[in-house]
Order: sequence, then C-alpha cells, then structure tokens
Amino acid sequence: MATRKMRAFKRWMKSQGIDCSDALDLVLTNYASSPSPSPSSSFSVSVRALCDLQEGDIVARIPKGSCLTIKTSRARPVIEAAGLDGFLGLAVAVMYERSLGPLSNWFVYLQLMPFSEPIPLLWSDHEIDSLLVGTELHKMVKEDKDLIYEDWKECIQTLLVSAPLELNPQFFGIEQYFAARSLIASRSFQIDDYYGSGMVPLADLFNHKTGAEDVHFTSLVSEVESDQDADINPRNDECESHMNDTLLSENSYERNGSSGGSEFDCSSTSGDDLTVLEMIMVKGVKTGNEVFNTYGSLGNAALLHRYGFTEADNPFDILNIDLELVDQWSSSLFSRRYHRRRLLLWRRLDYCGCVSQNVEYFEVSFEGEPQVELLVLLYIMLLPEESHNELDLLVSSMGNICRPANQSLSEKFFVAFGKKSELNKDLLLTESVRAALLSLADIRESLYGSSSLDDDIEALNNCDSLKEPNFYYSLLLRISERRILDKFRSYATCGADFPRTSKKAMTRSKMSRT
Repeated sequence: MATRKMRAFKRWMKSQGIDCSDALDLVLTNYASSPSPSPSSSFSVSVRALCDLQEGDIVARIPKGSCLTIKTSRARPVIEAAGLDGFLGLAVAVMYERSLGPLSNWFVYLQLMPFSEPIPLLWSDHEIDSLLVGTELHKMVKEDKDLIYEDWKECIQTLLVSAPLELNPQFFGIEQYFAARSLIASRSFQIDDYYGSGMVPLADLFNHKTGAEDVHFTSLVSEVESDQDADINPRNDECESHMNDTLLSENSYERNGSSGGSEFDCSSTSGDDLTVLEMIMVKGVKTGNEVFNTYGSLGNAALLHRYGFTEADNPFDILNIDLELVDQWSSSLFSRRYHRRRLLLWRRLDYCGCVSQNVEYFEVSFEGEPQVELLVLLYIMLLPEESHNELDLLVSSMGNICRPANQSLSEKFFVAFGKKSELNKDLLLTESVRAALLSLADIRESLYGSSSLDDDIEALNNCDSLKEPNFYYSLLLRISERRILDKFRSYATCGADFPRTSKKAMTRSKMSRT
C-alpha cells in the first residue's frame, strides 16, 4: 500500500508541474528500520542520491501554485471572509482539503502525509506532566494547548455555524484541528509575502540533520518583486533569495501546464520563472547517501517542540534559567525591598534577560556558560550596601554608566559593567556570585523531581525508541539539559579557569517560547 501511495504521489507531482531530479530517490522505509526521525505512520520517507550530487545542482523545482496555502485552497473565500490568517487559516485550509477527499487537488499528497505528527502538543496531559516536568517545554506546551484550544473554540466552531460553505463537522473537530496544527508546525514553510506559510510537497520529505545541510530551499525572485513573489523561508527560518534579472508577468505560469512531468539533469541551471521554488545542493553528496535538509541550528527543546524528536549530543542545546528562579533564590536571603532595589538598579544599567511570552530568562550555553546579564544581576544583588549605594548614586547623577564617554567612573565599575568581555566576566565571578550560581543550579535541578541524571541515563539505555518514542525523546531532552547544568556547576566552581566557549558553539538559535 505504501508503495502504491508513492507511485501515485510521483504521478501527482508530474501533473502539478513539480520537477524532481532523476538523481533523487524517494525511499519508503519501514518505520522499525528507519534511523531517521520519522512521521507517526507505519513507514517513513527519506531522500537518497542515485548519483554523486555536486554543490550548486538543482534537484527540484516546485511551483508555488502546487503548494497547499490559504491562497490556493478552495476554502480561501471562507478563510478570508472570517479574517483568519497565519497558521490558524492554514489549518482550516488543510482540514477543508482533507474533508474533500478525492475531490481535493492535494488528495494524493495528503494521503502520503501522516494524520498528525508526534509533537508534544498532541501528547496527553499525563505524558506532558510526567515526561516534560522540569524541562524547557513543560509550561510552554501546556500553554500552547490551552491557546490552540481557545483558537478552535472561538474560530473553528464559529466557522462551522456561519460559513457559507457547508463544512463537515467530522473534519473540523478539536482532534482534527490539533492534528492539522501539528503538521503545520513540523512541515510548513514560509513561501513568500503573497502565499504566506504553506505545505510544500516534496520539500517536506527531506529529513533533518543538525549542522549537516545538504540541500537548501530557495525562491526565484526578481530585483523588483511583485506582490506575489518574495523571499522564501525554509523550516529553519533562515532567508535566502535567488536573484533573477528577468521579471515575468504574474500569469507566466499555468498551474497544470509548463514542464509538467519533465525531468532535468543534476547540473541544470536556474530558469527565470518567478513562481517556482528550487531546492539547490549546498554541498556534495555521494551516491547512495541520504540527502538532508536542516531545520536550523536548534537545541533539543526546540526540536522536540516543533518536530517531535531530539538528538543525542546536540551542540546547539541550551538551558534556560528563568528570572523567577533568581527571585526565588534572592527571596531566601534578602527582603523583598532589598531585592526590588537591586533589580531596579540592574535594569537602570540597561540590562535584561531574554524575553518571550512575558517570561524573562537567561540562557546557559551547551558548554555551561551563562549569559553575562545573569552574572551582572547576581553581582549587583550581592554588592555590599555601601558599594550598592555608591553605584546607585553614580547612575542617578551621571546616567547610563555603560556609555564609554563616562571616563570619570571608577575603573572597577567601568570594566565590570561597561564592556561585556571575557575579562569582566572574571571580575564578576566573585566567591559570592559563584555560590549563587551553584544555588541556582540546585534550584533548577530540583524541577526535574526526585530522579537523578544517572537514573535518566539508565532509563534511556533501557528504553526502546520505537515502542516508546515520547519517553525516549523526552529523556534525551532531560539528559541534555542536566548535563548542561553539570557544566554550569563547573563554570561556577572554576571561574577564570573554565574553558571558554568557542564562537562556533555559541552560534545557535535561541529557544523560542512561542
């Protein structure tokens, strides 16, 4: 059955003008034997090279009109009339096209897709509370579920009653909405300003590998863009445009017309159709090897949140320490008034943590090194009263001491707060600040409950990733976070002797709380 679906999908691609190079082999793999992250179905799809691929080879061209978007869906009038857009509007488009069955232009494509992806959004409340407790995702996923349920209740249920089209409630229930959102979260691409986000057939079959991008997804645009043609953002949210000298008219492409079913050589050069997306090799791949896309330089929390899997020894892993935990540490030592005064001074010095969804937090790198903002906050919290008053007076009388022009300030304060260098981190790491870091590590560790890191490692070794994927991937996340905590403790203990983070390792995307 799976093979029949793949044959049907290849015929469908030709009918839509989607060109897939003869050098690519779309391989159906039994889920039990697949080493790559796979969708929640009995089989997975991987893309392999049938010949040696070279950097610059164009291996796929995908007309924008063949993508499932709000603009291309037959539900477009209903979606736009209801004022729905973004992922909410796209979810309605996906559900509506599914409801049409064989009458949908994307029926064959949707048949190849799983009903849903195994992201935490679709886990049971018990799984979320037991498997994600203490991790970056626990509160986030619970909040996501509440918000998405509200979206369904306020928008989708209303649509079922008021839409001019007769919508089948069987395809627009809460389960169907969550399933559609999971597909969009893990598989959609930002196409351009006109089409917005959409499901891009063929492009979403390439598996992810952190830091190992073989193929890149681009959009042909002109130097003067029409309202339908803009840069394309792949899953990894990085933007790259392919400039073209020729501006074609808006009607230069007919959906079921040009190049339908045509094949092209690995070394073919770019055409000038502004309505076409391209997949271009960014490095060579040998015959027989899998061709990987990358969803970005993402840590395990982001990978699990968006795509439903994690990776061992992910170099882009980070750990977050919420400002709330710093408040908890401070309240155990100082009065509320003391804490507020020190925090206010820190803010007046133009410092703040990362902020997302009204939560302020500090990042700890894969190597265990915290943001300097956290060190500055702890340093100010632990300043002797006389030094604090002196600094407070200086800030009040002279403004922001972070400005290099304030040369009259004492050298100690200028170095400590004026430049975020490796040297001033060492100056900030007083004995009391180191002790505070160790206390924060203990507070953060306690969020995981009574089990230890060794307990988690033992559980991982005894876990079958195929039979218990949610348990397996959540354990990898917990273990990666707790190992960073161990390095964080080493940082607090070693101080100036701590091995510094390389620039390469620090180049990673922040974990978004959206």
